[in-house]
Amino acid sequence: MADLGDHAILVTICLATIFLFLAIFVKTRAKGRRPPSPPALPIIGHLHLLRPIPHRGLHKLSTGYGPIVSFYLGSKHCVVVSSPEIAEEFLRTNETSYLDRPKMANFDYLTYGTSDFSTAPYGPRWKLMKKLCMSEVLGPRTLEKLLPIRREEVRSFLKMIKNKAEIGGSVDVVAELMTLTNNTISRMTVSHRCSSDENKADEIRKMMREMNDLGTKFNLADIIWFCKNLDLQGFKKRLVEVRH
Repeated sequence: MADLGDHAILVTICLATIFLFLAIFVKTRAKGRRPPSPPALPIIGHLHLLRPIPHRGLHKLSTGYGPIVSFYLGSKHCVVVSSPEIAEEFLRTNETSYLDRPKMANFDYLTYGTSDFSTAPYGPRWKLMKKLCMSEVLGPRTLEKLLPIRREEVRSFLKMIKNKAEIGGSVDVVAELMTLTNNTISRMTVSHRCSSDENKADEIRKMMREMNDLGTKFNLADIIWFCKNLDLQGFKKRLVEVRH
């Protein structure tokens, strides 16, 4: 019985070794079809090579490994192209293969599963949304119809500047241009000036800033698989507050 147990352990070890070598062999062959890549660290991949400024880190990689570099952001495999000629092959000749945005947890939540025009995956639904957007929302006929609104808002903006100048007052140009833009867009889309109610306008501006901040934040859940459900950076509460 003891000999049988020893043989079982030996067979198990042999099988495990064979499977390990097979896995390494398959992975090595798969890597052979990929662009050159620097050595990666466990879990974080090549994140450490992008410090302190990401675009400089990528440039340094391209000088050492060529115009096409393969690397990992955590567990996400990425390819960086730094040659204009090769970039044209990606973005023009084979553009339909690279149209989709990468899946990002924050964006996915804010856009209800990437259901809006700017984040939806390329396909029949996106083509329909683009067609409707170009023909109905941004088409020449619609823009011509909404021209009086844009004129009224610009006229109101210039009148405010004139009144401030007459009394020697100061103007926060950035804030006023933001108000002009917000009023124009809100009137064109929902027929309401968002600055007519200052509290509501502040709330909308705060919400837009928060959405922009959350949408551009680096999220560990996007690149490290075991962080997906941990919310280590506290984004979940902020996302729920913004969307609801």
